[in-house]
Order: sequence, then structure tokens, then C-alpha cells
Amino acid sequence: MSGRNHPCAAALTFIAVALAIQPAHSQDEPHGAAQTLWQAANRDRAARNLSPLKWSASLAAAAQQHAARMARADALSHQLPGEAALADRASQSGARFSSVAENVAEGPSADSIHRQWMNSPPHRANLLDPQLDSVGIAVESRGGTLFAVEDFSLAVSALTLTEQEGIVSDELRKRGLRLMDIGADARRSCALDNGYAGKHTPSFILHFATSDLQNLPGMLDQRIQTGKYHAAAVGACPSAGKTAFAAYRLAVLLYE
Repeated sequence: MSGRNHPCAAALTFIAVALAIQPAHSQDEPHGAAQTLWQAANRDRAARNLSPLKWSASLAAAAQQHAARMARADALSHQLPGEAALADRASQSGARFSSVAENVAEGPSADSIHRQWMNSPPHRANLLDPQLDSVGIAVESRGGTLFAVEDFSLAVSALTLTEQEGIVSDELRKRGLRLMDIGADARRSCALDNGYAGKHTPSFILHFATSDLQNLPGMLDQRIQTGKYHAAAVGACPSAGKTAFAAYRLAVLLYE
């Protein structure tokens, strides 16, 4: 859509499996109008006792590409013709996330654009969302008009397979389970769509993807709470790359 001084907002949240990560581009540090917008966002968050948004070079790279397209087209949109969707743009720039949101607007100055966003309920909601922790911002100029993009996310940490397994193992220990030293079998099991691999046959196995390793799936918790299982093994494996939303892929094997 187009038109002067008009903002637009979008938000998406999923838990799924991540696309392969490509290297982030520039935008390591904000400057100019982008820095003004970042500072204004965190000033308004601080006034409400919300955590500041961390600067993300990956999100800024995605925002820069989109702002440049909007300026060339002289139009506002979250997805211009021939352009990837928001989540895919962010993922392709190297961001890892479990949720993503975007504000776009055009106006004569960064301050006026921030005021537009704060006076618009959906844009204000993105700026003040306590569940979002990262942002990348870009601003392009055309004929004296600024085209601005803010890409927000709830970031997901890049952890090794061993680190992922360790976090889930700690949660299982807290539930009274003994961890078995059969990591190789557990990892081979994780790589399967279902079932298990190796010589140690589990009584129950759950394959799952999550962006929160400390929050076990409800089905798994219910099984553990029956009290019939006394040991477990955890295997992590690379995500299958089916969507733009980042997640860890694991298998938990339970033994009586």
C-alpha cells in the first residue's frame, strides 16, 4: 500500500524448524535515523519498566533490504512484489527467532515516524511487547521522505547439540530421572522422523521441536509424572529447515 505518513505493522509467532542460516550483512551498529528510532523505542520501553531491545545486525540487514525496496517503489508494504515474506527475509539474513514482528512507515523525520508508531495501537504493541527482545532498524530516503522499517524478534540462541542436550537433561534430572550414557543412540534416534536407533529399546520416545529447551512438551511431562519411568536419554540433531522459524530438534527416550 502507499500514501504519505502512513504506518503499517505485522507480527508472526510460531514454533517450528529453522531454515539454514546465511551470513548476516552490515548494520553492526545503528547510526543516523536508525539510531534515533532505536533510542526512542528503548526510551519508551524504559518508561514502562520494560527491558531494552538489543540491536540485531541480522534483523537490521533484513530491514535495510526491505526499506530500500520500499523507497524504490515509493510504497509501504510488508511484502512487495517479488520479495520474500518477513520471516524468510529475517532468516535469510541470519536471524534465529521464535517470533518476529515488523513496523513500517514513511514520514519527514525519524521523530515523526516514531510518533506515528506510538500513536497507532498495533505499532505501539510491537514496540512495547515484553515478549520481543531484539530489533534491527533501517531508514531509506526518497525525495525528502524517509521510509523506515523496524524488524523485531524474540531471539533464539545458537547452541551446540551438546549444549541443547545438556539443558534438556538438566530438566529431566529435576524430575527425578537418571540420565543414561547412550548419547550416540539418542542422536541417531533424533534424526529419525519416528522410532529409535541403537540397541537400547526405550519404553517411550518423543520427537519434538522447540524454541524453549527449559520447557518440556506437555506430553513428555505427563509421561514422566506417571512415575513408571526411571531413566532417560536425550539426543539433539540439526533442524530440518522446513520453516523460517528457529527451533531445536530433539528426541527424549524414557526407560522403566
